[in-house]
Amino acid sequence: MENIVLVIHVLAASGVIGLVLLQHGKGADMGASFGSGASGSLFGVSGSSNFMSRATAGFVFVFFVTSLTLAYMASDKANGGSVVKAMTTQSVDGAKVAPAATETPATEAVPK
Repeated sequence: MENIVLVIHVLAASGVIGLVLLQHGKGADMGASFGSGASGSLFGVSGSSNFMSRATAGFVFVFFVTSLTLAYMASDKANGGSVVKAMTTQSVDGAKVAPAATETPATEAVPK
């Protein structure tokens, strides 16, 4: 399941990159007036920006959802997702033992 989400994530990221690079900025209209002529080619003058911006928003939404999904999957893996629990559990002769019940005060834990 994680591999499928990862593939969708990479495709969404490449889609966002491609669509952002294909869009022209607001200053590109001045270049079109000097003979470029590419502003009214395939989608018309405003149609390309509308289609491209909606497609970019869709890819960004998919990228955001897959990012959250991958983060949730990664946090839910080993040791119940707790790094502190994994660090405080000590191994003695292959058996896991919980740390001692006595805790040191915070003033003793700071090195002098």
